[in-house]
Amino acid sequence: MIIAGEASGDMHGASLINEVKKIDPSVEIFGIGGNRMIEAGMNAQYNIKKMAFLGFIEVIQHLPFIKKVQNELIEKVISENISTIVLIDYPGFNLDIAKKLKRLNKKIIYYISPQVWAWGKGRIKKIKGLVSKMIVVFPFEEKLYRENGVDATYVGHPVIEQITNYNFLSEDELYNKIGLEKGKGILLVMPGSRKHEIRKLLIPSLQAAEKLAKEFYLQVIVACAENIDRKLFEKLMPSANYKLVSGYTYDLMKHSVIGIIKSGTSTLEAGILQLPFVVIYSTNVITYYLGKLLVKIKNIAMANIILNDDVVEELIQKDVTAAKIYKACTKLLADKLHYEKIKTRLGDIKNRIGSTGASRQTAELILEQINETK
Repeated sequence: MIIAGEASGDMHGASLINEVKKIDPSVEIFGIGGNRMIEAGMNAQYNIKKMAFLGFIEVIQHLPFIKKVQNELIEKVISENISTIVLIDYPGFNLDIAKKLKRLNKKIIYYISPQVWAWGKGRIKKIKGLVSKMIVVFPFEEKLYRENGVDATYVGHPVIEQITNYNFLSEDELYNKIGLEKGKGILLVMPGSRKHEIRKLLIPSLQAAEKLAKEFYLQVIVACAENIDRKLFEKLMPSANYKLVSGYTYDLMKHSVIGIIKSGTSTLEAGILQLPFVVIYSTNVITYYLGKLLVKIKNIAMANIILNDDVVEELIQKDVTAAKIYKACTKLLADKLHYEKIKTRLGDIKNRIGSTGASRQTAELILEQINETK
């Protein structure tokens, strides 16, 4: 069984399933995933479209549904005699169900660790009692876990292989494919893959983007995640001057001039593709302040965390305003030397998080663990 809960987990889960199936086509895979994981061969009990909630308050509102999903997954584990469960990121849900699965004496493998280095080391003790094997994607995580008695292996980040193996469109091909105006650069807005994120982030982002587009001769593209109904965007900003695009995310990142990007995996991808961008993040006020009490690091953007520096500007909570987004983007667009310096700094990310092959190595490690239980 594999359990992922969001768009990035679906992408990494699909790559993992493909590699598992290459090694052993007979392996049956159940769990939670998105369209990519289902296409790769997962028998999904739930699609991640139904799991897109984040934060303390949002989780509390969905507790009856969460309990129902977990109970159904546990029933599936028992009825199918599933020996091994692979959890992909999504720590709120996954660590909770791990406790219940551990009571059934099942082997639990965690791929793409909860960010214990951000939340404090107390969580490692909890993980140590639940997880048989931790497969991590940042080199510093392996050291941290091993020092605390957890069996951990670093495999590199799957985003590197996904970008390396991606068949990019040329700029002309992309412009033709999605009907863009030749000669105008792209300002890419990525407001997230959850409805409540989009409701909070889209309006100030587009207000800033429209002003920037006029001043710097750009066209505004808004990325629409596969799990989001396009009508939500039309409802929030019916008269805004932008093009809504589903798919082509890596092509857009590669060929855009600048990005306004919600904190998450997208900021890592944009960094690897050396797109100068501004990070935005806003959530429920209670969720934010509870998180602030727990989080031990100063940055939220993966690019800044990996580079251990304030390379890209972060706008959080009350700072997510049209005026502040406009100002942060103007700082990049109006100063070519500063813009190129940021691009160069972002180029260091790839060197720091390893080479390709994360999915293959992870598949091999998981199958080793499965064979040990036989």
